[in-house]
Amino acid sequence: MTDTIIQGRNLYLPHFDSEGDVKVNTTRFGELTVNTEDIINFSEGLLGFEKLSKFFVVDPGDSTLILWLQSIEDESIAFPIIEPKIFKPDYIAKLLPADMNSVELENINNAKIYSILTIPSDITTMSANLKAPIVINNEKKVAKQIVLQDNKLSVKFEMYKELKSYIVTYTSDDSKRTHVAAPKVHNETSSNTSEDGENIQRKESIKEA
Repeated sequence: MTDTIIQGRNLYLPHFDSEGDVKVNTTRFGELTVNTEDIINFSEGLLGFEKLSKFFVVDPGDSTLILWLQSIEDESIAFPIIEPKIFKPDYIAKLLPADMNSVELENINNAKIYSILTIPSDITTMSANLKAPIVINNEKKVAKQIVLQDNKLSVKFEMYKELKSYIVTYTSDDSKRTHVAAPKVHNETSSNTSEDGENIQRKESIKEA
């Protein structure tokens, strides 16, 4: 992969082999092989990370139901994400026509909705950003972090108890979970993404609208 520098940060531009695969070195998961069909394009980046446009979803396969949105261009950036309906069944992302157009959606049923998590050292105070979910067009693999108009939604919705309760009753029934075509982790995972524990950059990205 080739380095390029944008505003003082080293970013990596992927080079795909003849089969459409690229090897990505990540801080948390080690080296992963990603297919071009698994890459999700964020034309506007994420809040606080506007220069990063290419991500893919990693499913660690553990019991937490937490997935990871891993940057291809910056190996140290990985956001924990989760389906909000897991811990808040009545959650609805009401998208405006402009929001739908921004991710080329005609029907919300063709999208996957995720909340970015903030996971501090005390995991019992973990929270989810319900105000600005990640909306992914399943078919076209384009996505955006959309700030919803509903002012009742929180950017720091504490949901540890609800998630724990769901996990306790969670069964092996895969129909309860949305699956994303994600690369498998080939190497042992890293225990931390930053020196300060759980992913400093995640806290920076979850801002009040």
